[in-house]
Amino acid sequence: MWTDLAAIHAASFTNPAPWSARDLQSAAESPGAFLLCEDQAFLIGRAIAGEAELLTLATHPDARRRGIGARLVAGFLARAAETADTAFLEVAADNAGAIRLYTAHGFGKAGLRRRYYGPVDALVMRCPL
Repeated sequence: MWTDLAAIHAASFTNPAPWSARDLQSAAESPGAFLLCEDQAFLIGRAIAGEAELLTLATHPDARRRGIGARLVAGFLARAAETADTAFLEVAADNAGAIRLYTAHGFGKAGLRRRYYGPVDALVMRCPL
């Protein structure tokens, strides 16, 4: 399973660098973490100490524009709201599609991390739950 998810992640990202199967498994098995999967897409999040973080969301390019990412984000927010009051994420500032997706689900800009992904800044986004 982790190898399959790593292949989806690799097809989805070049910057930031894709996560390995070991990275994905470690993140998904960390305290408070959870994994949500759909065909050719997945999300890893965690909720702990009243805050939630969307760690990664990957949708294979062949499966995009079908609402899968939106369903996964909605699932993340529902799951996170069980134990957290606020959700956070970081997204590459040049990833307009992801920013639109997160904004549509109630996330707003909370900060900026300069050159977080090499030459690309990261937006820190926050959503009250």
